[in-house]
Amino acid sequence: MNFAKFAFTDSIKALQEKYGSRDAYANMEKRTDKDGLTEDEMAFIESRDSFYMASIGENNYPYIQHRGGPAGFIKVINNKTLGLVDFRGNKQYISVGNILTHPQVSLFLMDYPHQTRLKIYADARIVNMEDDPALFKLLDPAGYKHSAERMMVFDVKAFDWNCPQHITPRYTEDEIKQAFAPQNEYVLKLEYELEKIKKQLADK
Repeated sequence: MNFAKFAFTDSIKALQEKYGSRDAYANMEKRTDKDGLTEDEMAFIESRDSFYMASIGENNYPYIQHRGGPAGFIKVINNKTLGLVDFRGNKQYISVGNILTHPQVSLFLMDYPHQTRLKIYADARIVNMEDDPALFKLLDPAGYKHSAERMMVFDVKAFDWNCPQHITPRYTEDEIKQAFAPQNEYVLKLEYELEKIKKQLADK
């Protein structure tokens, strides 16, 4: 799963040579291949509540779609396979149709607060829920309100971590609540003490 060997085509290598980065990336290509996702990648993937997926249409143009759900809705089946339940959306079916004709996809998984991103090349396939009930039971997110239409399975071909440069930190509502929880608790405590002092003064 050497991302550099997978991603750097001849035309890309020519550009790297032209702009002076080829030697560094040639060394990157020589690194030992990883036999699938490591614990770090798997933990990162299963903590995501969204990701971006690029697919290729019959018109040969790429299409990028944002997909979201509860944290952990994209699941690690094993260290070379990911899967998710495809929730009912606007019924355009662009990504699904693209996968049926061009299974090659690219996934971008973001962690904005920590300015981290994981990029993945994969072959995608559509699996009907009735064709594999056991897989659906594994992938279906418990306690999340949704209408499931099908499943998507991704056979990972290569992956790499991107640098944090230019990633603007962004936070979810829950992350903000957690960050301010100690301050809110402290304010509530002060308000309680203030009310108690007011009552004591009023009773004198």
